[in-house]
Amino acid sequence: MRAFVVLALLVPLRMAAQQGNGGDAFEGAARLRVVASTVPISLDGRLDGLAWASADSISDFRQREPSVGAPASERTVVKVLRDATALYVAVRSYDADMRHVRASELRRDADLSSDDNVQLLIDSFHDRRGAFVFGTNPNGAMWDAQLVGIDNLNQDWNGLWDVVVTRDSAGWTAEFRIPFRTLRFHRGDDLRFGFNVRRFIRRKNEQDLWRSWGRAEGLYQLLNEGELTELGGLNRVRDVEAYPYLLTRATAAEHDSVGAKIGDGFFGGRAGLDLKVPVTPTVTADLTASTDFAQVEADQQVINLSRFPFFFPEKREFFLESSGLFDFGTPSRVQVFYSRRVGLDTAGAAVPIIAGGRVTGRVGPWRLGLLDAQTGGADRANNAVLRVQHDLFARSYVGAIGSLRTVSSGGAQAAAGFDVDLPLVVQGQNVEPKFWIAGSRTPGVSGAPLAWRVSTDNPNDLFDNFVSLYRIDPGFTPPLGFVRRTGIWETTGHTNFTPRPYALGIRQLDFKFIPEWDIIANSTGSLGHARDWQTAFFEWRFFGGERENGDRFEVNFQRQLDAPTDTFDIFRGVKIPPGRYWWSRYELQYFMAPGRPLGFGVFLNWGAFYGGRSADVELQGTWRGGGHVIVSADLSRTAARLAGGGFTALLAAGRIEYDFNPRTSFLGFVQYNNDAQRADFNLRFHWIPQIGDDVFLVWNSGYTTNRAATFRFPAVRSLARPLNGAFVVKIVHRIAP
Repeated sequence: MRAFVVLALLVPLRMAAQQGNGGDAFEGAARLRVVASTVPISLDGRLDGLAWASADSISDFRQREPSVGAPASERTVVKVLRDATALYVAVRSYDADMRHVRASELRRDADLSSDDNVQLLIDSFHDRRGAFVFGTNPNGAMWDAQLVGIDNLNQDWNGLWDVVVTRDSAGWTAEFRIPFRTLRFHRGDDLRFGFNVRRFIRRKNEQDLWRSWGRAEGLYQLLNEGELTELGGLNRVRDVEAYPYLLTRATAAEHDSVGAKIGDGFFGGRAGLDLKVPVTPTVTADLTASTDFAQVEADQQVINLSRFPFFFPEKREFFLESSGLFDFGTPSRVQVFYSRRVGLDTAGAAVPIIAGGRVTGRVGPWRLGLLDAQTGGADRANNAVLRVQHDLFARSYVGAIGSLRTVSSGGAQAAAGFDVDLPLVVQGQNVEPKFWIAGSRTPGVSGAPLAWRVSTDNPNDLFDNFVSLYRIDPGFTPPLGFVRRTGIWETTGHTNFTPRPYALGIRQLDFKFIPEWDIIANSTGSLGHARDWQTAFFEWRFFGGERENGDRFEVNFQRQLDAPTDTFDIFRGVKIPPGRYWWSRYELQYFMAPGRPLGFGVFLNWGAFYGGRSADVELQGTWRGGGHVIVSADLSRTAARLAGGGFTALLAAGRIEYDFNPRTSFLGFVQYNNDAQRADFNLRFHWIPQIGDDVFLVWNSGYTTNRAATFRFPAVRSLARPLNGAFVVKIVHRIAP
């Protein structure tokens, strides 16, 4: 009820603030004029041609980190041109010390936080509710993302665009070409786009922005973005794009954990097709037939030492594009739509997708998302979800969602929900109240069990506060969703105090004097009575923060509760009996900044555990070989001594990446899990002949490490008895006018 009172108080404040904006929401915004080039524009990373001589420019960048509002320590110049089909943006990054410019990544969609980089933000709808983001580093690596709302950044979105980078003794230059067909915008004779640019200087851990450089702002805070003007009348190309693929697959015979054959090998091929059909300039339909995701990197394994299901992220491109629009609920806790329910079983194995379609876009104040997929396998099903949002005030929305799963064997399951998101800025501080409620209908379950959450978030520089309250009824089961626990009340929250001492090489400290909490009680009980709690987690941070060089550290103390009502398996051969377990733990963390050529991280957590004791150790190491080679290793080890027995859980992973150039890369990934007693390998070669085309060569295999197995890895003879093995060649070609 208190949260509802907060909503009631804050909404009028925001409405008043928005009414004060008056007329054009971009009135008074900083502007950059876009010149239509009268001569051909060469995409060569050089700005000495006739076309660029006529372009307007901006250079008034200011720091967001470390010295907010101060002029950028290195000069940055941005110019913009256009021709009939594309927007061209040139970013000249001057640097007085080019020898220490960081550039280690080359692969498409690699994390560029380890390097110097620039990012462009284009709000093509000009509504401050979303944007396309394009980035690169001094190697010319391509990174892009789709921003939905105020904090939902879909980094798995891939657009059609290109960039060329050159370097010299005075700096580096990135020249972007972004086709208008990649963007979405309204029709008009005098279009304007929201626009911003951010430059990151890795060795200084410095962020420089053209606009929105305040502590409570940043690149993805669109209220104070600049704009591109004089674009004139643009026509978004509405031709159909086709992406046919051919795939050849060879699988090895499968064996069980002791080497006995349980399945035959296979060799064959298949073909499929994806279509992108512009319905209107602002609405696009994506169609898929005989879909295959053989090129997707394998899931990272986990050893789950709890009694609750683990959440795995989506990695398949068809479901990732515009995925932010379909978000409803709280990721990893309660989601009405969790796309891994479509085309994957509970173990993560593929289920055939016969055909599917998706329609996404904007119609006036409405945002629309519709997805439908027909899956095959032993139990054919049709899976559908509809999502709508309606603009409210400057950045807020009210929305609804509905999902339906119909199985060929009979019966249908459904879910529906309503949500409201109210991001506010009150006296320069961010406040975001949110509320959602959903219900489900399942054959055999009476009524419509509900789930709801009310929350408010205050993500600001000196104080970062959050509080939420959940209620999830027993039997709440959205057919295409994810629910970690049902039949509960839950409250979560934190209050972080993050001062900036400007001393001892520390940029910002992080304290939790009021503990972070996550408390779950029985649905028939009360969060105010500890006897009704099922689980509880409290964490105090006595010392934490970030150094000037980007290294991060934490010193934490934790109190935890678990009250299982039934015996459960925590590890092979070790069980936890029913009871009420309280314990205390201590934690140390230190992770070096990713910009170091050789970086390490360490995580230590130790103390009481389910009536016994345990110690957790996590080690990370990464070596970056100057632009082509990246090698990393991760080790996680838990040693526990409990009344029901002891165990040591070990999870190890290694990764090697060799990038030939920005369009050709090799990735090797190996994992070892002593709980599952297996070692898995994933090798992937990716070549992009031209933007829009892809060639993949993928090998996946797994081998047993069971001590009882005759063919136990790493013995050479185990290679003839894999648990699974497959070699795939997939070729995708883009066909468009």
